[in-house]
Amino acid sequence: MSSAKAIVSSFVEDIKALTLSSPSLLKELGPAFEKYNEEQFIAVKLPGSSQLVIVSSHSSLGDGRYFDVESSSSFAFDHATHKASAVQSHVLEGPQTDLVKSTLKGLSPYVKEHFPNAAFGVYPIEDDSRIAIIIVANKYSPKNFWNGRWRSLYIFDPSSGALEGAIKVDVHYYEDGNVRLLTNKPINVSVSSGTGAGIAKEISALEKKYQEELNRSFTSLSEGAFKGLRRQLPVTRQKIEWDKVASYRLGQDIGGGSSRR
Repeated sequence: MSSAKAIVSSFVEDIKALTLSSPSLLKELGPAFEKYNEEQFIAVKLPGSSQLVIVSSHSSLGDGRYFDVESSSSFAFDHATHKASAVQSHVLEGPQTDLVKSTLKGLSPYVKEHFPNAAFGVYPIEDDSRIAIIIVANKYSPKNFWNGRWRSLYIFDPSSGALEGAIKVDVHYYEDGNVRLLTNKPINVSVSSGTGAGIAKEISALEKKYQEELNRSFTSLSEGAFKGLRRQLPVTRQKIEWDKVASYRLGQDIGGGSSRR
């Protein structure tokens, strides 16, 4: 997550440099930072902890504070610096507490097995009538000019067994240009058991299936659309023999040799 924090810090510093005459502008951008961070499910480590917790509208307590069920804590979050602070105890109570905790327990093995760097959370919402399930995984490789994020959001209704939501993938490659993959896979299924283990099993199956769909799409793009962007052979329809490049007129011109006219 340090790369995400570094990107935000760099952005904030650029804003400061560009708005020296209007120092209050950065403060006015606070709501925009908050909206972005909550929509992107920004994950952050609590002070003194290696555990990642999620910033989202579903985990918001208001006034810049958020809660995490797994650690039974709440925390303040600075949307401009991506720093958590002022950690306090926050014990979950309510009719969906058992379902929330059992869903967390069921999801843990799946997330740890399939995502190298992920955070996940389950939260009671809508006056404790439903639960929100979030999975977010990030991978940053600025040295290789690419970043990627996987976001899953599901809303489960215990009264009907309906599980609705979406899986979103965002991959950005930016070496000598910009290529971006944005996907949004709507989800609408039923979990007959209505248990935390059943919810976790359904999510695991849904995401595995979607990953396989993405893999097939990548293969199709590689074999089809991407190959169509450039010729596999020069206009002569013959491969260039690079070890004999000096015999080509262009090679002679570059090398300063003579050619017959």
